[in-house]
Amino acid sequence: MASRLDRLVLDRYRGRNLPIRLRLPSGEALALSDAPTIDIHARTWPAVKTLAFPTMGSLARAYVHGHVDVPGSAREILELAEMLVGSFGHGRESLRGRLKFFRSQLRGNRRNIQHHYDVSNAFYRLWLDERMVYSCAYYRSPDDTLETAQEQKLDHICRKLALARDETFLDIGCGWGALVLRAAQRYGVRATGITLSQNQYDHVRARIAELGLQDRVRVELVDYLDLPEDVAYDKIASVGMFEHVGVANYPKYFGKIRRILAPGGLVLNHGITHNVLAAQGLGSGISEFVEDYVFPGGQLTHVSKVIEGLCAEGLELFDAEALREHYARTLWTWVDRLERNVDLARAEVGEERFRVWRIYMAGSAYAFERGWLSLFQLLAGKPHPDGRLPRPLTREYMYAPR
Repeated sequence: MASRLDRLVLDRYRGRNLPIRLRLPSGEALALSDAPTIDIHARTWPAVKTLAFPTMGSLARAYVHGHVDVPGSAREILELAEMLVGSFGHGRESLRGRLKFFRSQLRGNRRNIQHHYDVSNAFYRLWLDERMVYSCAYYRSPDDTLETAQEQKLDHICRKLALARDETFLDIGCGWGALVLRAAQRYGVRATGITLSQNQYDHVRARIAELGLQDRVRVELVDYLDLPEDVAYDKIASVGMFEHVGVANYPKYFGKIRRILAPGGLVLNHGITHNVLAAQGLGSGISEFVEDYVFPGGQLTHVSKVIEGLCAEGLELFDAEALREHYARTLWTWVDRLERNVDLARAEVGEERFRVWRIYMAGSAYAFERGWLSLFQLLAGKPHPDGRLPRPLTREYMYAPR
């Protein structure tokens, strides 16, 4: 068995001159070039089989479970993985992937959200900014720190929505509360945040009390679909949440937003999209890995499909901004911070979960950097019955003076 796997590995990489030496469970080594400089350790024979028939997803699984160890930073690990796999495409999800998605949807939003977010607040604090903003930052300068860029992102959203004192503002999937707190403190709105994560809910409640904002901010542990429709909000934001919705549920999602948005009100939808028009998932087993280990129930599509879903429910799109490069930089910064706190992270969540997050965030950064994924902020409004939708004539109002 071992000798057959050896031959399969050598046949796979023959003539590619990769700078890699594979260390086998037997202690032997297979050089994939005349002058290998990087050692990859296959701890088990199933790991050797994975290396003989690699996909990005199978390599990620082998790494997470400790069957394969690779030296270097997460960025270097991803570059090696792509070197081993070679070229791969992005297109339609496999039947297995679609079935897993539907099973995750049947489990319900609450369980899916809790799987991802109720890991440990202490773990997230190791690599997020001081406000614990878990979404793409907004870099106005190459010298911006993560803290500066996340504050700029919050203000960018608030300005796009033209938030004004005493308006009612809803944040769907409010995370650890940074946006609702900033909107209330700086723009004077009456803000409501909703989440399905118990950890996030408890954190936001504590921050509201700590800042004395009980008269301006409230947080609810509720699904957006269960919000009462006799209450209308002047402005709504959804930041990094709609990836959990699923394309088939866009009518429910955007329909609910339209019904709880006041006439003349604005909504900003901030979320990840595919860059390939017909893609339903990232190839080479990446989407299946993310579904199994990180984001159960998540689904992405091209921004054109999102716009179609939004407009089909009577919302009028009037601004779209792509922030792909911003998210690549945000994710690499998170990865760097996580790797600087590797011992604390392992102590907090264990070796396997640390590896999941390290490879997931690095893989996401790689995907944004390479243009496989994008990030769009879509700004839309609910016209008055007579078709009017008052808004500034130019985009100048969105940008603070330097």
